[in-house]
Amino acid sequence: MKNYDFETIIPRYGKGSGKWDEMRQVNPSVEDGIIPFSVADMELKNAPEITEGLGRFLAENILGYAGATPDYYSAVCSWMKRRHNWDIRPEWIVENKGVVEGFFTSINAFTGGDEGVILMTPVYYPMTWGIVRNRRRMIENKLIYRSGRYEIDFEDLEAKARDPNTRMLLLCSPHNPVGRVWKAEELTRIGRICIDNNVLVVSDEIHFDLVMPGYRHTVFASLSEEFAGHSVIHTAPSKTFNLAGLQTSNTIIPNPDLRELYRREMMRHLTPRCNILGYEACRLAYEYGEDWLEQALALIDTNRKLVKDFLSREIPLIRVVDMEGTYLLWLDFNPLGIEYRELECIMRMEARLFFDEGHIFGEAGRGFERWNLACPTRSVQEGLDRLKSALNKSGTGGSV
Repeated sequence: MKNYDFETIIPRYGKGSGKWDEMRQVNPSVEDGIIPFSVADMELKNAPEITEGLGRFLAENILGYAGATPDYYSAVCSWMKRRHNWDIRPEWIVENKGVVEGFFTSINAFTGGDEGVILMTPVYYPMTWGIVRNRRRMIENKLIYRSGRYEIDFEDLEAKARDPNTRMLLLCSPHNPVGRVWKAEELTRIGRICIDNNVLVVSDEIHFDLVMPGYRHTVFASLSEEFAGHSVIHTAPSKTFNLAGLQTSNTIIPNPDLRELYRREMMRHLTPRCNILGYEACRLAYEYGEDWLEQALALIDTNRKLVKDFLSREIPLIRVVDMEGTYLLWLDFNPLGIEYRELECIMRMEARLFFDEGHIFGEAGRGFERWNLACPTRSVQEGLDRLKSALNKSGTGGSV
């Protein structure tokens, strides 16, 4: 097996990377070599199997209008079977430019007027946008935070699903930002509640390949034919292989009636085609990228352990929420007693740490920070050292 380069950092100032440009705008004095730990794309070089394959593709093809090919569908179906033990058919796949666009489309296709959509909060903030901006009613099913771990409040979920005006559960699986990989038993209980109350499950599974050792992701629709017929599954290679800029994702809808409604909603906005290079990058990733992914997962797990061990030893008041999946570590700073806006200022100006602030994920996220660990390990260590120094300097405590 070849060894991949997970050490080289490619600065992205002035290249259209919002998180890099925001870092310099927020703190113009930030030194060279510091990277942002915010938005969920990787600070890792792309797999050469993808970049070199795209180079060959560019040399041999015309960049005109394009659609998915049989080879593309074969690669997606094979990936779902190999990595997730889920047999799917090519006709179930509807390509989108992104998972966010996909669940926006789902909200419009399957709900109307003032109908309700359930979210398990705190949650990925574009999900809230999808509900509010499309004038649907957001229904919070607040996750239970107990002893540094999040659990589903099933009694509350069932009570809210029972409302006949509740039409959809927008599920985040694995959950962003809290890092839970839902167990098959939890998903089964979710599915039973939703089916019994005629609530459609729309599952954002964009992080489904990014699971830490000892955990296993279960695609919601893979649990049974009944669940498959009552769900829409949003997937993409973008988080797995750092391909978000190529705007290609796959919505998988086994139920033909739901698939037709979804396609009709897409056609209302005239956005059925994806990026020609995105199609090819997805195929290359799913056919040739598995070794790169396994090494990337090992790196992320190393970074996860590094942060957990360091904070336990040096700043034990900061609670690390175990990251079962994604590469986004959820950290609870509330025991330090720092008001969340002051915390943001300390992180950005004193520690030169540019996380995604917990409050953007909803009120329950105040006092938390989300740390993107898909980056070189040395950058994580440097960030931890700056964090300790800044907290000691500020006199906010936490160190031993």
